[in-house]
Amino acid sequence: MPVHTEVAKMEAREPARRIARLPQSVVNKIAAGEVIERPASVVKELLENALDALATRIEVDLEGGGAELIRVTDDGEGIHPQDVELAVTAHATSKLRNADDLFHVRTMGFRGEALASIAEVSRLNLRSRRHDQLTGMEIDVEAGIVKEPRACGCPPGTRVEVRQLFLNTPVRRKFLRSHTTEFAHCAEQFTRIAVAHPNLHLVLRHNDKTVYELPATSQLLERLELFYGTELAEKLIPFDAAAGACRVWGYVAHPSESRATRKGQYLFLNGRWIQDRSLQHALGEAYRGLLMVGRYPVAFVFLEVPPDDVDVNVHPTKSEVRFRDGQQLYRLLLSTLRTKFLNLDLGAGHRLQVTPAAGGSANEGDAARQRQVQQELVAWATQELAGWRPNTDLSDLEAQVAVPVPMAPPLGEEGRQHDPTVTPKASAIAGASEFAAAAMEPDGERDAGTPAAPRAGESAVPHFAAGASRPVSVSSAATSAVASGGERRAMQIHDCYLVLETDEGLTVIDQHALHERILYEHLRRRVLAGGVEVQRLLIPIPVELSPKEAALAMEHRELLEELGLTVEEFGGSTVAVTGHPLLSRQADPVDLLKSVIDQLEQTEGRVSRRDLLDSLLHLLACKAAIKAGQRLSPEEIEALLAQRHLVDDAHHCPHGRPTALSLSRQELDRQFGRLG
Repeated sequence: MPVHTEVAKMEAREPARRIARLPQSVVNKIAAGEVIERPASVVKELLENALDALATRIEVDLEGGGAELIRVTDDGEGIHPQDVELAVTAHATSKLRNADDLFHVRTMGFRGEALASIAEVSRLNLRSRRHDQLTGMEIDVEAGIVKEPRACGCPPGTRVEVRQLFLNTPVRRKFLRSHTTEFAHCAEQFTRIAVAHPNLHLVLRHNDKTVYELPATSQLLERLELFYGTELAEKLIPFDAAAGACRVWGYVAHPSESRATRKGQYLFLNGRWIQDRSLQHALGEAYRGLLMVGRYPVAFVFLEVPPDDVDVNVHPTKSEVRFRDGQQLYRLLLSTLRTKFLNLDLGAGHRLQVTPAAGGSANEGDAARQRQVQQELVAWATQELAGWRPNTDLSDLEAQVAVPVPMAPPLGEEGRQHDPTVTPKASAIAGASEFAAAAMEPDGERDAGTPAAPRAGESAVPHFAAGASRPVSVSSAATSAVASGGERRAMQIHDCYLVLETDEGLTVIDQHALHERILYEHLRRRVLAGGVEVQRLLIPIPVELSPKEAALAMEHRELLEELGLTVEEFGGSTVAVTGHPLLSRQADPVDLLKSVIDQLEQTEGRVSRRDLLDSLLHLLACKAAIKAGQRLSPEEIEALLAQRHLVDDAHHCPHGRPTALSLSRQELDRQFGRLG
């Protein structure tokens, strides 16, 4: 390369930039990007400040999900008049004095970044008065610009108002979700504080409407029942153990109250909500053999560890910590829960007396509740686990979920009540058969629940329909294949697989996987056509959810309606199920709704609406399909195999598992040494 070309390139380069100190406003914006992700982050920081101020009453007011207004008022110690301006300055705090203090932090906050970071990206107003002062002090910060403090009249304590969050960072504001979603995240932060500190009087309002008014209590179970429902609270089992200076206590749920994610696991370290994979793994190991694959226990675990043995300064949001001896806590939690389960008397007629965990008194109501929980655990373990026979892909674990709540049978065509002698197993396949016939009909040609008449070239295959003995139309080609052509002489083995003799050899079919594929394709056709049949309920079913779950259900109400699942607000964090898909009449609507919400929570913000809808269709089909372990009658087997030829991709279920395994006559002869 010519020398003059190199010289020209060197002259064209920009001069090397010198290192310069960033302006404080830029530093604050960087800190805000790490600590303040959404309105819920502001709620968390302000609530923790109120806790550090030794408040006994905290009120939280939100507008627009927190994007428009967040106001936190407490009756704590207040801020000294001369320190009000320092309170909104970066790295100014009353909780640390030197570097050694970082290794034995006893407060929720300690870095002195929160208020400065919040004030940099919002309009902040702070009022505070100490109990020994006659007047208070007030200060305003407009997007990082601090105004002059001034005297004001206010009650003892501190009030912080944050308006128009991210007003000077429009990119961050653009990515905020709906007001309902943002409020759900704020309510989750409020819930964590309320559960970790039941001795506080807490109030949460949204758009001038009181959501929670929580008087101080010494009964942790009261808080858990309020936030997570009576059904879960009645199935909580207390535990308590200590090793040296460390203590682990709390409540774990009955194995039947499992979740599809770990979001039902709450870990609190010295009153601080944390996430720790090691402790979550210990919970999973404690429930090994009690939960099906892909399900996670519900637990409220409280850790009391000396501040010197834990480092909380490892994550911007302080949600992750580092223990000096994490293995000790792992072993303590695991052994405590295993011992708790093993010490339960699994013999009939025996009751084990238990001591409630700390935070609740041992009154007669608690004792009776715990005895009931133990009896249910005994029954569940005896009936559901004792006869479990694993197969190669663990698909039969789906048969171990709780038995659905029985529903009143719907009326027939002439208003008659369906035959009550029909089994739920027959109903499951029959629902799919009706749906198969419905999916073949053009939209608008029949009403929901009305059977389609056989068309030309079709024959009716008689089998047990959902409460009625009417035939269901399937193609004559499919019927003849079952009767004489290719597949014949089907039999069920292990109440899980169907074995068929074919001209080429034999085929083994997974009954659940095949039925799931059939239901998925039929339901998908109806959803795309906008015609999912809905079973309306005369009496809505109330479902108690967490605030975040209730917000998710209401935000995605239109999406749920596309699937045939209709819900309405019922007050607080309770929603009412008013209808469910006709094909899922065997599934428990409450369990179905909770599973759908779990799916929504897992995929929120990470997939498109189309992919989300498809994943929900997978879930609905799985819930409505017949399960491994269900014995089928010959008519039911015949109907299921007939529908196999009415759908595409019958060789795999929606989750990708094969529905059938074929063995040719040549392979069989080779295995038995019949080939010369």
